[in-house]
Amino acid sequence: MVSGGMQSPLSRALARLGRLLMLALLLAFAAARPAVAQTVLRDSETELLFRDLSSPLITAAGLDPKATNVVLLNDPEINAFVATGQTVYIQSGLFLAATNVNQLQGVVAHELGHVAGGHAIRMQSGSSEASGISIATMVLGALAIAAGAGDAGMGIMMAGQRAALGRFLAFTRAQESSADLAGAKYLSAAGISGKGSIDFFKTLQNQEFRLAVAAKDSYDRTHPLGSERINSLREVYEKDPAWNRLSDPTLEARFQRVKAKLLGFVDPKRATVKYPESDKSVPGHYARAYAYHVGAYPEKALAEAEALLRTNPNDPFFLELKGQILLESGRPAEAIAPLREATRLAGDQPLIAAMLGHALISTEKPQHFAEAKQVLKEAVNRDNQNPFAWYQLGIIYDREGDLPRAALATAERNNLEGNPKLALVSAEMALKGIPHGTPDYLRAQDIAMVSRAELKNKKKDRRERDQ
Repeated sequence: MVSGGMQSPLSRALARLGRLLMLALLLAFAAARPAVAQTVLRDSETELLFRDLSSPLITAAGLDPKATNVVLLNDPEINAFVATGQTVYIQSGLFLAATNVNQLQGVVAHELGHVAGGHAIRMQSGSSEASGISIATMVLGALAIAAGAGDAGMGIMMAGQRAALGRFLAFTRAQESSADLAGAKYLSAAGISGKGSIDFFKTLQNQEFRLAVAAKDSYDRTHPLGSERINSLREVYEKDPAWNRLSDPTLEARFQRVKAKLLGFVDPKRATVKYPESDKSVPGHYARAYAYHVGAYPEKALAEAEALLRTNPNDPFFLELKGQILLESGRPAEAIAPLREATRLAGDQPLIAAMLGHALISTEKPQHFAEAKQVLKEAVNRDNQNPFAWYQLGIIYDREGDLPRAALATAERNNLEGNPKLALVSAEMALKGIPHGTPDYLRAQDIAMVSRAELKNKKKDRRERDQ
């Protein structure tokens, strides 16, 4: 018989302890969360901007520019974070909240402080220490309750919960303060002003008040208060020779372009309000072009793209935009010329090349397939992290009757998209037809091995959860 009545004091205390431990885990996860649950926004112009604004900071941090990346996520929250590895994730809400490139550089410098300090890895030790305090007080409280001192036992547990949470929050605040100072050091070494960093912390401070979470101290917070951070950093930045140095105007103009196109993509209605048709600037045309394209007004979008090209007919990103609008409006044959020119002018931009390959394939004309295969192979050789490029290349292999390599391209795509089961099936199909010892065979072997291991780990995790 199962009873659904009253819980004992011990049961209630244990339940509350469980909630505390879950909170600690969630806090640890939030401080260094992976981007798997969020959409990565990939765009050649944006990635070039990120590379150029962050490169001097990465060097100042003693990190390898080739191994350190800044990635844009489609998330309206004003936030940035790092996970394990050397990737800084910037959420679209933060990018749009920044008013100039110097503010964004301040954020990137702070996050690089987390990367260089290994904070994502050390977060686990902070969480474990807090959990250890909770478990110890749970045992003491349970013994007190068993001895008949119920109130005292529950008091011990409650005090332990508070101490554990306080210890964990203090740990995260210390990491944030450390990253603040490290970021200031990197900005100084790169000769970049800290004014943007201060200005953006003021933005965060205003957000604290809007959300009614402002407080006199930061005891119950994962981050120090904005006022605390501003006061401590101002003393550092104002003494730095770069304090009054202006940002590179070319970099600033690029930032404003990317910000406008991002707003048009993620929030078309807001973009057309912020950039009305009376705004004839490059950011204005950019924002409206994306807003109209996303809103399914292809002719208006195309008119804005043409307006951009009149300002600079050789801008590869304006040509890319025109080609994208034509391609995604069902006019692939017309998209080929601007995309082909964009690919030539951009030089080493595999995302643009992949779009050209897509346009060539979408014409359904066999005479375009050889060129499509060439540009797609070059695209994945330069950037093998694009699932859509692998998908298009798989189509070409299938049309040619090269089913083993079509299967390998499918395995690559499923591997990137986090589908180990499908990746394994496709990799095993590729292994049956690709000659032994060739690079493609070895690559199929690698995908199969990784996929089997991932499936095995997932099965193990399910068993442990069911126990």
